[in-house]
Amino acid sequence: MIKLNELTAMQMVEEFLENHEMSFLYVSTPECSTCHAILPKLRELLDDYPLIHLGHIDITKVEEVAEKFLILTAPIMLLIIDQKEYLREDRFVRFNILEEKLGKIYEMYIQ
Repeated sequence: MIKLNELTAMQMVEEFLENHEMSFLYVSTPECSTCHAILPKLRELLDDYPLIHLGHIDITKVEEVAEKFLILTAPIMLLIIDQKEYLREDRFVRFNILEEKLGKIYEMYIQ
């Protein structure tokens, strides 16, 4: 299963994005049951994309992330390539659609 990097400070988030060309940020809250249900599915999905690095942010610990990425709900998933947002999915994720979008972006990027 893909490694999950816990990002517990805004500086860690910024360094994570700087150090990885392709990053997937998963932003959640501890009391969110949907957040807990989605994360294992997301990790399983990202196993098929070896160039993507997964970072997890607890928004209650890193509140600045909400302002930086305009986050209004949790969970939120952001695909960041070269520090630019390419994909955003929120609370109600359809994994078949997410996989299709992610696959197209990934294929364009690696070519």
